[in-house]
Amino acid sequence: MASPGIEAEREPLLGDHTAGGREWDIIETQEHRKSRWRSIRILYLTMFLSSVGFSIVIMSIWPYLQKIDQTADARFLGWVIASFSLGQMVASPIFGLWSNYRPRKEPLVISIFISVVANCLYAYVHVPASHNKYYMLIARGLVGFGAGNVAVVRSYVAGATSLQERTSSMANTSTCQALGFILGPVFQTCFALIGEKGVTWDTIKLQINMYTAPVLLGAFLGVLNIILILAVLREHRVDDSGRPCNSINFEAANTEEIQISQGNIDQVAVVATNVLFFVVLFIFALFETILTPLTMDMYAWTQEQAVLYNGIILAGLGVEAVVVFMGVKLLSKMLGERAVLLGGLLVVWAGFFILLPWGNQFPKIQWKDLHNNSIPNATFGEIIIGLWKLPREDQNELPTGCPIEQAWCLYTPVIHMAQFFTSVVFIGMGYPACNVMSYTLYSKILGPKPQGVYMGWLTASGSGARILGPVFISHVYSYLGPRWAFGLVCGIVLLTITLLGVVYRRLIAFSVSSGWPPQLRGDPPTSASQVLGLQECTTSPS
Repeated sequence: MASPGIEAEREPLLGDHTAGGREWDIIETQEHRKSRWRSIRILYLTMFLSSVGFSIVIMSIWPYLQKIDQTADARFLGWVIASFSLGQMVASPIFGLWSNYRPRKEPLVISIFISVVANCLYAYVHVPASHNKYYMLIARGLVGFGAGNVAVVRSYVAGATSLQERTSSMANTSTCQALGFILGPVFQTCFALIGEKGVTWDTIKLQINMYTAPVLLGAFLGVLNIILILAVLREHRVDDSGRPCNSINFEAANTEEIQISQGNIDQVAVVATNVLFFVVLFIFALFETILTPLTMDMYAWTQEQAVLYNGIILAGLGVEAVVVFMGVKLLSKMLGERAVLLGGLLVVWAGFFILLPWGNQFPKIQWKDLHNNSIPNATFGEIIIGLWKLPREDQNELPTGCPIEQAWCLYTPVIHMAQFFTSVVFIGMGYPACNVMSYTLYSKILGPKPQGVYMGWLTASGSGARILGPVFISHVYSYLGPRWAFGLVCGIVLLTITLLGVVYRRLIAFSVSSGWPPQLRGDPPTSASQVLGLQECTTSPS
Protein backbone atom coordinates (compact mmCIF):
# COMPACT_ATOMS: atom_id res chain seq x y z
CA MET A 1 0.00 0.00 0.00
CA ALA A 2 1.44 3.34 -0.99
CA SER A 3 2.14 5.92 1.67
CA PRO A 4 -0.03 9.05 1.94
CA GLY A 5 2.92 11.21 0.89
CA ILE A 6 3.41 9.28 -2.36
CA GLU A 7 -0.33 9.27 -3.04
CA ALA A 8 -0.40 13.05 -2.54
CA GLU A 9 2.35 13.53 -5.13
CA ARG A 10 0.30 11.53 -7.62
CA GLU A 11 -2.76 13.71 -7.21
CA PRO A 12 -3.52 15.92 -10.24
CA LEU A 13 -2.41 19.50 -9.83
CA LEU A 14 -4.74 22.46 -10.09
CA GLY A 15 -3.62 24.74 -12.93
CA ASP A 16 -2.88 28.44 -12.73
CA HIS A 17 -5.71 29.24 -15.17
CA THR A 18 -9.20 30.26 -14.14
CA ALA A 19 -12.60 30.48 -15.78
CA GLY A 20 -15.24 32.56 -14.10
CA GLY A 21 -13.23 32.58 -10.90
CA ARG A 22 -12.91 28.75 -10.84
CA GLU A 23 -9.67 26.82 -11.20
CA TRP A 24 -9.61 23.86 -13.55
CA ASP A 25 -7.64 20.63 -13.66
CA ILE A 26 -4.43 19.90 -15.49
CA ILE A 27 -3.45 16.23 -15.31
CA GLU A 28 0.09 16.49 -13.96
CA THR A 29 1.58 15.15 -10.74
CA GLN A 30 3.65 17.27 -8.39
CA GLU A 31 6.70 15.11 -9.11
CA HIS A 32 6.29 15.49 -12.88
CA ARG A 33 5.83 19.25 -12.62
CA LYS A 34 8.96 19.70 -10.47
CA SER A 35 11.04 17.58 -12.84
CA ARG A 36 9.66 19.44 -15.88
CA TRP A 37 10.54 22.86 -14.52
CA ARG A 38 13.96 21.77 -13.25
CA SER A 39 14.78 20.64 -16.77
CA ILE A 40 13.46 23.86 -18.31
CA ARG A 41 15.58 25.95 -15.92
CA ILE A 42 18.71 23.97 -16.81
CA LEU A 43 18.06 24.91 -20.43
CA TYR A 44 17.62 28.53 -19.40
CA LEU A 45 21.20 28.25 -18.12
CA THR A 46 22.31 26.62 -21.37
CA MET A 47 20.83 29.51 -23.34
CA PHE A 48 22.58 31.98 -21.03
CA LEU A 49 25.98 30.31 -21.49
CA SER A 50 25.49 30.10 -25.27
CA SER A 51 24.97 33.85 -25.52
CA VAL A 52 27.91 34.49 -23.17
CA GLY A 53 30.07 32.45 -25.56
CA PHE A 54 29.17 34.85 -28.36
CA SER A 55 29.27 38.18 -26.56
CA ILE A 56 32.23 37.64 -24.22
CA VAL A 57 34.71 38.36 -27.05
CA ILE A 58 32.62 40.42 -29.46
CA MET A 59 34.20 43.73 -28.41
CA SER A 60 37.78 42.44 -28.38
CA ILE A 61 37.80 40.44 -31.63
CA TRP A 62 38.83 43.43 -33.74
CA PRO A 63 41.85 44.60 -31.69
CA TYR A 64 42.93 40.97 -31.08
CA LEU A 65 42.64 40.21 -34.80
CA GLN A 66 44.82 43.23 -35.60
CA LYS A 67 47.35 42.13 -32.99
CA ILE A 68 47.81 38.51 -34.16
CA ASP A 69 47.64 39.20 -37.91
CA GLN A 70 48.47 42.56 -39.46
CA THR A 71 46.98 41.51 -42.80
CA ALA A 72 43.43 41.42 -41.36
CA ASP A 73 41.15 44.34 -42.30
CA ALA A 74 37.63 45.44 -41.41
CA ARG A 75 36.13 43.27 -44.14
CA PHE A 76 37.78 40.16 -42.71
CA LEU A 77 36.40 41.16 -39.30
CA GLY A 78 32.94 40.83 -40.82
CA TRP A 79 33.72 37.27 -41.87
CA VAL A 80 35.14 36.35 -38.47
CA ILE A 81 32.01 37.56 -36.72
CA ALA A 82 29.81 35.93 -39.35
CA SER A 83 31.63 32.58 -38.98
CA PHE A 84 29.92 32.06 -35.61
CA SER A 85 26.54 32.26 -37.28
CA LEU A 86 27.61 30.15 -40.25
CA GLY A 87 28.53 27.34 -37.88
CA GLN A 88 25.24 27.79 -36.02
CA MET A 89 23.25 27.81 -39.26
CA VAL A 90 24.78 24.50 -40.36
CA ALA A 91 24.41 22.85 -36.95
CA SER A 92 20.90 23.98 -35.96
CA PRO A 93 18.86 21.74 -38.32
CA ILE A 94 21.20 18.82 -37.55
CA PHE A 95 20.82 19.14 -33.78
CA GLY A 96 17.10 19.84 -34.19
CA LEU A 97 16.56 16.64 -36.19
CA TRP A 98 18.72 14.71 -33.74
CA SER A 99 16.64 15.94 -30.80
CA ASN A 100 13.39 14.76 -32.44
CA TYR A 101 14.45 11.11 -32.40
CA ARG A 102 16.97 10.75 -29.58
CA PRO A 103 17.23 11.94 -25.97
CA ARG A 104 18.02 15.63 -26.08
CA LYS A 105 20.93 15.19 -23.71
CA GLU A 106 22.93 13.78 -26.62
CA PRO A 107 22.94 16.81 -28.97
CA LEU A 108 23.20 19.19 -26.02
CA VAL A 109 26.29 17.52 -24.51
CA ILE A 110 28.03 17.05 -27.86
CA SER A 111 27.36 20.64 -28.96
CA ILE A 112 28.63 22.12 -25.71
CA PHE A 113 31.76 19.94 -25.87
CA ILE A 114 32.47 21.31 -29.36
CA SER A 115 32.16 24.86 -27.98
CA VAL A 116 34.61 24.06 -25.17
CA VAL A 117 37.19 22.74 -27.64
CA ALA A 118 36.67 25.75 -29.93
CA ASN A 119 37.20 28.21 -27.08
CA CYS A 120 40.48 26.48 -26.22
CA LEU A 121 41.53 26.77 -29.89
CA TYR A 122 40.73 30.51 -29.81
CA ALA A 123 43.11 30.90 -26.86
CA TYR A 124 45.94 29.52 -29.04
CA VAL A 125 45.40 31.38 -32.33
CA HIS A 126 48.46 33.54 -31.60
CA VAL A 127 50.84 30.53 -31.63
CA PRO A 128 51.11 29.70 -35.39
CA ALA A 129 53.76 31.63 -37.32
CA SER A 130 51.34 32.72 -40.06
CA HIS A 131 47.70 32.70 -41.17
CA ASN A 132 46.58 33.44 -37.63
CA LYS A 133 43.43 35.18 -38.81
CA TYR A 134 42.22 31.95 -40.42
CA TYR A 135 42.70 30.03 -37.19
CA MET A 136 40.55 32.63 -35.46
CA LEU A 137 37.96 32.22 -38.23
CA ILE A 138 37.86 28.44 -37.65
CA ALA A 139 37.67 28.81 -33.87
CA ARG A 140 34.72 31.19 -34.02
CA GLY A 141 33.01 28.97 -36.60
CA LEU A 142 33.28 25.96 -34.27
CA VAL A 143 31.94 27.98 -31.35
CA GLY A 144 28.97 28.82 -33.54
CA PHE A 145 28.53 25.16 -34.52
CA GLY A 146 28.27 24.29 -30.84
CA ALA A 147 25.75 27.11 -30.39
CA GLY A 148 23.43 25.25 -32.76
CA ASN A 149 21.97 23.73 -29.58
CA VAL A 150 19.77 26.83 -29.31
CA ALA A 151 17.31 24.99 -31.58
CA VAL A 152 17.21 22.09 -29.13
CA VAL A 153 16.67 24.44 -26.19
CA ARG A 154 13.85 26.34 -27.88
CA SER A 155 12.10 23.19 -29.09
CA TYR A 156 12.35 21.62 -25.63
CA VAL A 157 10.89 24.68 -23.91
CA ALA A 158 8.11 24.95 -26.51
CA GLY A 159 7.24 21.26 -26.16
CA ALA A 160 7.43 21.19 -22.36
CA THR A 161 5.06 24.12 -21.75
CA SER A 162 1.34 24.61 -22.22
CA LEU A 163 -0.07 27.30 -24.48
CA GLN A 164 -0.73 29.49 -21.43
CA GLU A 165 2.86 29.04 -20.21
CA ARG A 166 4.48 29.49 -23.60
CA THR A 167 4.86 33.28 -23.86
CA SER A 168 6.24 33.57 -20.33
CA SER A 169 8.66 30.65 -20.82
CA MET A 170 9.89 31.97 -24.16
CA ALA A 171 10.35 35.39 -22.57
CA ASN A 172 12.34 33.80 -19.75
CA THR A 173 14.50 31.96 -22.29
CA SER A 174 15.16 35.21 -24.13
CA THR A 175 15.82 36.95 -20.80
CA CYS A 176 18.55 34.42 -20.01
CA GLN A 177 19.94 34.98 -23.48
CA ALA A 178 19.93 38.74 -22.86
CA LEU A 179 21.63 38.27 -19.49
CA GLY A 180 24.36 36.42 -21.35
CA PHE A 181 24.77 39.43 -23.61
CA ILE A 182 24.91 41.64 -20.51
CA LEU A 183 27.50 39.68 -18.58
CA GLY A 184 29.60 38.73 -21.62
CA PRO A 185 30.80 42.31 -22.24
CA VAL A 186 31.02 42.85 -18.47
CA PHE A 187 33.37 39.86 -18.18
CA GLN A 188 35.35 41.24 -21.12
CA THR A 189 35.55 44.64 -19.43
CA CYS A 190 36.80 43.05 -16.20
CA PHE A 191 39.41 41.03 -18.06
CA ALA A 192 40.60 44.22 -19.75
CA LEU A 193 42.28 44.98 -16.42
CA ILE A 194 44.70 42.10 -17.15
CA GLY A 195 46.00 44.06 -20.12
CA GLU A 196 47.26 42.96 -23.53
CA LYS A 197 50.44 41.39 -22.18
CA GLY A 198 48.96 39.46 -19.26
CA VAL A 199 50.85 36.37 -18.13
CA THR A 200 52.29 33.46 -20.12
CA TRP A 201 52.34 29.79 -19.17
CA ASP A 202 55.43 28.75 -21.14
CA THR A 203 55.01 25.01 -20.57
CA ILE A 204 51.82 24.84 -22.62
CA LYS A 205 52.40 28.07 -24.59
CA LEU A 206 49.27 29.63 -23.14
CA GLN A 207 48.92 33.41 -22.90
CA ILE A 208 46.34 34.62 -20.40
CA ASN A 209 45.49 38.20 -21.26
CA MET A 210 42.47 40.42 -21.92
CA TYR A 211 41.78 38.55 -25.16
CA THR A 212 42.17 34.90 -24.09
CA ALA A 213 40.90 34.96 -20.48
CA PRO A 214 37.25 35.37 -21.55
CA VAL A 215 37.26 32.28 -23.79
CA LEU A 216 38.99 30.22 -21.10
CA LEU A 217 36.19 31.22 -18.74
CA GLY A 218 33.69 30.20 -21.43
CA ALA A 219 35.34 26.77 -21.69
CA PHE A 220 35.09 26.28 -17.92
CA LEU A 221 31.41 27.27 -17.87
CA GLY A 222 30.77 24.86 -20.74
CA VAL A 223 32.18 21.95 -18.75
CA LEU A 224 29.99 22.95 -15.80
CA ASN A 225 26.95 23.07 -18.10
CA ILE A 226 27.62 19.54 -19.38
CA ILE A 227 27.73 18.21 -15.81
CA LEU A 228 24.41 19.87 -14.93
CA ILE A 229 22.67 18.56 -18.08
CA LEU A 230 23.78 14.99 -17.39
CA ALA A 231 22.69 15.22 -13.75
CA VAL A 232 19.40 17.12 -13.94
CA LEU A 233 17.82 17.18 -17.44
CA ARG A 234 14.87 14.82 -18.06
CA GLU A 235 12.67 14.45 -21.13
CA HIS A 236 9.23 16.11 -20.85
CA ARG A 237 6.52 17.05 -23.31
CA VAL A 238 3.02 18.43 -22.76
CA ASP A 239 0.17 19.40 -25.06
CA ASP A 240 -1.30 22.89 -25.41
CA SER A 241 -3.48 22.36 -22.33
CA GLY A 242 -0.57 21.15 -20.18
CA ARG A 243 -1.16 17.40 -20.15
CA PRO A 244 1.93 15.13 -20.37
CA CYS A 245 2.26 13.53 -23.80
CA ASN A 246 4.22 10.65 -25.25
CA SER A 247 7.43 11.64 -26.99
CA ILE A 248 9.77 9.60 -29.15
CA ASN A 249 12.64 10.60 -26.85
CA PHE A 250 10.75 10.29 -23.57
CA GLU A 251 12.82 8.26 -21.11
CA ALA A 252 10.10 6.88 -18.83
CA ALA A 253 6.52 6.29 -19.89
CA ASN A 254 3.75 7.71 -17.74
CA THR A 255 0.36 5.99 -17.56
CA GLU A 256 -1.37 9.34 -17.77
CA GLU A 257 0.44 10.45 -20.91
CA ILE A 258 -1.54 10.83 -24.10
CA GLN A 259 -0.99 10.87 -27.83
CA ILE A 260 -1.94 14.09 -29.57
CA SER A 261 -3.04 14.96 -33.06
CA GLN A 262 -0.51 16.83 -35.17
CA GLY A 263 -2.77 18.12 -37.93
CA ASN A 264 -1.58 20.38 -40.73
CA ILE A 265 0.71 23.32 -40.02
CA ASP A 266 0.16 26.60 -41.87
CA GLN A 267 3.34 26.60 -43.95
CA VAL A 268 2.77 30.17 -45.16
CA ALA A 269 2.82 31.35 -41.55
CA VAL A 270 5.93 29.24 -40.89
CA VAL A 271 7.84 30.72 -43.84
CA ALA A 272 6.69 34.25 -43.04
CA THR A 273 7.81 33.94 -39.42
CA ASN A 274 11.21 32.67 -40.55
CA VAL A 275 11.56 35.74 -42.80
CA LEU A 276 10.48 38.08 -39.99
CA PHE A 277 12.93 36.46 -37.59
CA PHE A 278 15.69 36.67 -40.21
CA VAL A 279 15.25 40.42 -40.51
CA VAL A 280 15.10 40.91 -36.73
CA LEU A 281 18.42 39.10 -36.27
CA PHE A 282 19.90 40.71 -39.39
CA ILE A 283 19.44 44.27 -38.16
CA PHE A 284 20.74 43.57 -34.67
CA ALA A 285 23.73 41.57 -35.95
CA LEU A 286 24.81 44.41 -38.23
CA PHE A 287 24.33 46.89 -35.37
CA GLU A 288 26.58 44.79 -33.09
CA THR A 289 29.19 44.46 -35.81
CA ILE A 290 29.40 48.12 -36.75
CA LEU A 291 29.33 49.43 -33.19
CA THR A 292 33.10 49.31 -32.61
CA PRO A 293 34.23 50.64 -36.05
CA LEU A 294 31.51 53.32 -35.97
CA THR A 295 32.49 54.70 -32.57
CA MET A 296 36.21 54.54 -33.38
CA ASP A 297 35.59 56.46 -36.62
CA MET A 298 33.10 59.02 -35.28
CA TYR A 299 34.55 59.74 -31.85
CA ALA A 300 38.27 58.93 -32.36
CA TRP A 301 38.23 56.26 -29.64
CA THR A 302 41.34 54.11 -29.24
CA GLN A 303 41.08 50.33 -29.42
CA GLU A 304 41.09 49.97 -25.64
CA GLN A 305 38.49 52.72 -25.25
CA ALA A 306 36.29 51.06 -27.89
CA VAL A 307 36.45 47.70 -26.07
CA LEU A 308 35.66 49.31 -22.72
CA TYR A 309 32.95 51.79 -23.77
CA ASN A 310 31.18 49.51 -26.22
CA GLY A 311 31.26 46.73 -23.65
CA ILE A 312 29.44 49.06 -21.28
CA ILE A 313 26.97 50.03 -24.04
CA LEU A 314 26.17 46.40 -24.83
CA ALA A 315 25.81 45.62 -21.14
CA GLY A 316 23.35 48.51 -20.89
CA LEU A 317 21.46 47.11 -23.88
CA GLY A 318 21.29 43.77 -22.10
CA VAL A 319 19.81 45.38 -19.00
CA GLU A 320 17.29 47.20 -21.16
CA ALA A 321 16.46 43.91 -22.91
CA VAL A 322 15.71 42.18 -19.61
CA VAL A 323 13.31 44.98 -18.68
CA VAL A 324 11.65 44.72 -22.09
CA PHE A 325 11.33 40.93 -21.80
CA MET A 326 9.58 41.32 -18.47
CA GLY A 327 7.34 44.02 -19.93
CA VAL A 328 6.27 42.08 -23.03
CA LYS A 329 4.87 39.32 -20.83
CA LEU A 330 2.22 41.75 -19.62
CA LEU A 331 1.94 43.70 -22.87
CA SER A 332 1.33 40.57 -24.96
CA LYS A 333 -1.58 39.60 -22.70
CA MET A 334 -3.16 43.01 -23.29
CA LEU A 335 -2.41 43.50 -27.01
CA GLY A 336 -1.37 40.09 -28.31
CA GLU A 337 1.96 38.85 -29.66
CA ARG A 338 1.38 40.15 -33.19
CA ALA A 339 0.75 43.73 -32.06
CA VAL A 340 3.87 43.70 -29.86
CA LEU A 341 5.93 42.41 -32.81
CA LEU A 342 4.61 45.21 -35.03
CA GLY A 343 5.35 47.82 -32.37
CA GLY A 344 8.88 46.48 -31.92
CA LEU A 345 9.61 46.77 -35.65
CA LEU A 346 8.38 50.37 -35.68
CA VAL A 347 10.65 51.24 -32.75
CA VAL A 348 13.65 49.61 -34.47
CA TRP A 349 12.95 51.59 -37.64
CA ALA A 350 12.86 54.81 -35.59
CA GLY A 351 16.20 53.89 -34.01
CA PHE A 352 18.01 53.50 -37.33
CA PHE A 353 16.33 56.59 -38.79
CA ILE A 354 17.67 58.65 -35.86
CA LEU A 355 21.14 57.24 -36.57
CA LEU A 356 21.34 58.84 -40.03
CA PRO A 357 24.14 61.47 -40.14
CA TRP A 358 23.19 65.13 -40.47
CA GLY A 359 24.64 68.60 -39.80
CA ASN A 360 27.89 70.40 -40.70
CA GLN A 361 30.29 68.85 -38.19
CA PHE A 362 32.63 66.19 -39.57
CA PRO A 363 34.60 63.42 -37.85
CA LYS A 364 38.30 63.65 -37.08
CA ILE A 365 40.33 62.25 -39.99
CA GLN A 366 42.95 59.54 -39.40
CA TRP A 367 45.90 60.39 -41.66
CA LYS A 368 47.67 57.03 -41.63
CA ASP A 369 50.03 55.69 -44.32
CA LEU A 370 49.52 58.75 -46.51
CA HIS A 371 50.74 58.37 -50.08
CA ASN A 372 50.44 60.39 -53.28
CA ASN A 373 46.97 60.19 -54.83
CA SER A 374 45.70 58.17 -51.86
CA ILE A 375 43.18 60.78 -50.71
CA PRO A 376 40.10 60.89 -52.91
CA ASN A 377 38.72 64.39 -53.48
CA ALA A 378 41.15 65.93 -50.95
CA THR A 379 42.36 69.53 -51.35
CA PHE A 380 46.00 70.56 -51.04
CA GLY A 381 45.26 72.19 -47.69
CA GLU A 382 43.73 68.98 -46.35
CA ILE A 383 46.84 67.07 -47.43
CA ILE A 384 49.10 69.54 -45.61
CA ILE A 385 46.95 69.31 -42.47
CA GLY A 386 47.07 65.53 -42.76
CA LEU A 387 50.86 65.53 -42.99
CA TRP A 388 51.06 67.77 -39.93
CA LYS A 389 48.85 65.35 -38.01
CA LEU A 390 50.85 62.25 -38.89
CA PRO A 391 52.22 60.53 -35.74
CA ARG A 392 55.94 60.64 -35.07
CA GLU A 393 57.91 57.49 -35.76
CA ASP A 394 58.76 57.03 -32.09
CA GLN A 395 55.15 57.39 -31.02
CA ASN A 396 53.68 54.05 -29.94
CA GLU A 397 50.02 55.04 -29.99
CA LEU A 398 48.08 54.21 -33.11
CA PRO A 399 46.34 57.10 -34.89
CA THR A 400 42.65 57.57 -34.15
CA GLY A 401 39.72 58.92 -36.10
CA CYS A 402 38.01 58.13 -39.41
CA PRO A 403 40.57 56.48 -41.77
CA ILE A 404 41.30 58.50 -44.88
CA GLU A 405 41.06 55.27 -46.91
CA GLN A 406 37.30 55.56 -46.37
CA ALA A 407 36.53 58.42 -48.79
CA TRP A 408 33.16 59.16 -47.17
CA CYS A 409 34.96 60.39 -44.03
CA LEU A 410 35.69 63.65 -45.85
CA TYR A 411 32.07 64.55 -46.61
CA THR A 412 29.82 62.60 -44.21
CA PRO A 413 28.71 64.50 -41.07
CA VAL A 414 29.54 63.05 -37.69
CA ILE A 415 26.83 61.17 -35.78
CA HIS A 416 26.37 63.26 -32.66
CA MET A 417 26.77 61.53 -29.30
CA ALA A 418 23.21 62.33 -28.20
CA GLN A 419 21.92 61.09 -31.54
CA PHE A 420 23.91 57.86 -31.14
CA PHE A 421 22.72 57.08 -27.62
CA THR A 422 19.09 57.86 -28.47
CA SER A 423 19.33 55.40 -31.33
CA VAL A 424 20.91 52.77 -29.08
CA VAL A 425 18.00 53.06 -26.62
CA PHE A 426 15.40 52.68 -29.39
CA ILE A 427 17.10 49.69 -31.00
CA GLY A 428 17.65 48.13 -27.58
CA MET A 429 13.92 48.50 -26.89
CA GLY A 430 12.57 47.19 -30.20
CA TYR A 431 14.90 44.26 -30.82
CA PRO A 432 14.12 42.14 -27.71
CA ALA A 433 10.37 42.62 -28.18
CA CYS A 434 10.63 41.41 -31.79
CA ASN A 435 12.90 38.54 -30.81
CA VAL A 436 10.71 36.97 -28.14
CA MET A 437 7.47 37.55 -30.04
CA SER A 438 8.90 35.85 -33.14
CA TYR A 439 9.86 32.76 -31.15
CA THR A 440 6.54 32.70 -29.28
CA LEU A 441 4.40 33.06 -32.39
CA TYR A 442 6.46 30.42 -34.20
CA SER A 443 6.11 27.84 -31.42
CA LYS A 444 2.35 28.44 -31.24
CA ILE A 445 1.96 28.15 -35.02
CA LEU A 446 3.73 24.77 -34.93
CA GLY A 447 1.47 23.40 -32.20
CA PRO A 448 2.05 20.05 -30.44
CA LYS A 449 4.18 18.51 -33.17
CA PRO A 450 7.87 17.87 -32.16
CA GLN A 451 9.52 21.15 -33.03
CA GLY A 452 13.20 20.22 -33.21
CA VAL A 453 13.57 20.44 -37.00
CA TYR A 454 11.34 23.51 -37.33
CA MET A 455 13.21 25.28 -34.52
CA GLY A 456 16.42 24.24 -36.23
CA TRP A 457 15.33 26.01 -39.41
CA LEU A 458 14.29 29.09 -37.45
CA THR A 459 17.66 29.17 -35.68
CA ALA A 460 19.36 28.62 -39.05
CA SER A 461 17.37 31.56 -40.40
CA GLY A 462 18.66 33.73 -37.57
CA SER A 463 22.18 32.40 -38.11
CA GLY A 464 21.98 33.26 -41.78
CA ALA A 465 21.04 36.77 -40.73
CA ARG A 466 24.08 36.89 -38.46
CA ILE A 467 26.24 35.87 -41.41
CA LEU A 468 24.84 38.33 -43.92
CA GLY A 469 24.35 41.18 -41.46
CA PRO A 470 28.05 41.66 -40.58
CA VAL A 471 29.17 41.11 -44.19
CA PHE A 472 26.55 43.54 -45.52
CA ILE A 473 27.26 46.30 -43.03
CA SER A 474 31.06 45.99 -43.13
CA HIS A 475 31.12 46.37 -46.92
CA VAL A 476 28.45 49.05 -47.27
CA TYR A 477 29.86 51.00 -44.32
CA SER A 478 33.44 50.79 -45.59
CA TYR A 479 32.62 51.87 -49.15
CA LEU A 480 29.59 54.15 -48.80
CA GLY A 481 29.49 55.23 -45.15
CA PRO A 482 26.84 55.29 -42.42
CA ARG A 483 24.28 57.34 -44.37
CA TRP A 484 23.83 54.67 -47.04
CA ALA A 485 24.22 51.80 -44.59
CA PHE A 486 21.56 52.93 -42.11
CA GLY A 487 19.30 54.27 -44.87
CA LEU A 488 19.22 50.81 -46.47
CA VAL A 489 18.45 49.26 -43.07
CA CYS A 490 15.46 51.60 -42.69
CA GLY A 491 14.18 50.43 -46.09
CA ILE A 492 14.56 46.77 -45.11
CA VAL A 493 12.60 47.30 -41.89
CA LEU A 494 9.79 49.05 -43.78
CA LEU A 495 9.51 46.09 -46.16
CA THR A 496 9.38 43.75 -43.17
CA ILE A 497 6.55 45.75 -41.60
CA THR A 498 4.67 45.43 -44.89
CA LEU A 499 5.17 41.64 -44.87
CA LEU A 500 3.87 41.44 -41.30
CA GLY A 501 0.75 43.33 -42.35
CA VAL A 502 0.13 40.88 -45.21
CA VAL A 503 0.37 37.72 -43.04
CA TYR A 504 -0.95 39.29 -39.82
CA ARG A 505 -4.17 37.22 -39.71
CA ARG A 506 -2.33 33.94 -40.31
CA LEU A 507 0.03 34.25 -37.33
CA ILE A 508 -2.22 32.40 -34.87
CA ALA A 509 -1.84 29.32 -32.66
CA PHE A 510 -2.10 25.91 -34.33
CA SER A 511 -4.92 24.83 -32.01
CA VAL A 512 -6.95 27.92 -33.00
CA SER A 513 -6.36 27.61 -36.76
CA SER A 514 -7.21 23.88 -36.57
CA GLY A 515 -10.51 24.56 -34.78
CA TRP A 516 -9.70 22.52 -31.69
CA PRO A 517 -12.25 22.63 -28.84
CA PRO A 518 -11.33 24.92 -25.91
CA GLN A 519 -10.19 22.10 -23.62
CA LEU A 520 -7.63 20.90 -26.19
CA ARG A 521 -6.14 24.29 -27.03
CA GLY A 522 -5.49 25.44 -23.47
CA ASP A 523 -8.60 27.62 -23.04
CA PRO A 524 -10.33 27.35 -19.65
CA PRO A 525 -13.23 24.86 -19.74
CA THR A 526 -16.62 26.26 -18.89
CA SER A 527 -18.33 23.11 -17.62
CA ALA A 528 -17.66 19.98 -15.61
CA SER A 529 -18.11 17.86 -18.74
CA GLN A 530 -15.27 19.75 -20.45
CA VAL A 531 -13.02 19.13 -17.44
CA LEU A 532 -13.89 15.43 -17.64
CA GLY A 533 -13.24 15.47 -21.37
CA LEU A 534 -9.86 17.07 -20.74
CA GLN A 535 -8.88 14.25 -18.42
CA GLU A 536 -9.99 11.48 -20.78
CA CYS A 537 -8.87 12.97 -24.09
CA THR A 538 -6.72 10.47 -26.02
CA THR A 539 -6.21 11.03 -29.72
CA SER A 540 -3.78 9.32 -32.01
CA PRO A 541 -1.35 11.09 -34.31
CA SER A 542 -2.50 11.77 -37.81
